[in-house]
Amino acid sequence: MVLAAGQKDTLESVAALETLCRAYWGPVHAYLQRRGCSFHDAQDITQEFFAQLLRKNYPARVDRTKGKFRTFLLHALNQFLTDYRKRAHALKRGGNQAFISFDEPPVGDGRQLEVADELTPEKLFERRWAQTVLDRALARLREEFLADGKQAMYEVLRSFEPGEQKEFSYEEAAGRLNVSESAVKSMIHRLRRRHRELVRDEIAQTVPTVADIDDELRHLVSALRD
Repeated sequence: MVLAAGQKDTLESVAALETLCRAYWGPVHAYLQRRGCSFHDAQDITQEFFAQLLRKNYPARVDRTKGKFRTFLLHALNQFLTDYRKRAHALKRGGNQAFISFDEPPVGDGRQLEVADELTPEKLFERRWAQTVLDRALARLREEFLADGKQAMYEVLRSFEPGEQKEFSYEEAAGRLNVSESAVKSMIHRLRRRHRELVRDEIAQTVPTVADIDDELRHLVSALRD
């Protein structure tokens, strides 16, 4: 995805750039709040940062042999924030940079920082990144079920995902789906397996090589636990 985003003036590059902006909007916004920006100032700076990312085609500068995109992005963000704060006047909120028209808020948008959240800016960025990866994979999983006309099945099975509040017992789920309990357990196993596959695919879009995926998965789990 990062390599595709680094190409100029193609439909694939535009789509990849929009995907990257949506994926990292929440983590960047949270990071800026933890660096002392107000909620709305963080929105302004996030918007301008991604506008500059598109104008200057940052993804084209990524060297796939030198690490992960989230690391590159955080470094670029720190440089941008330093320059932004040096400016003599504040940018008008929203400005004239309408680089992406969001039909709905990006994942992670609009969330105030938790009062009890004492993570460093870097740790918070990584936790929001990890949660965004999981959320994006889950959204893709739901879309697959809907595309197959299995929304009712998904709504029952999703409560068995790790971290979700269980709404049904195996027996109740089996009754709702009109299958046996063993069949429900098999469905849940396939659901979780597919979710893991989609998480791996999300990660694969922003790491240099396939060999880095497992390392990044471990980092994702660590980011959520810290």
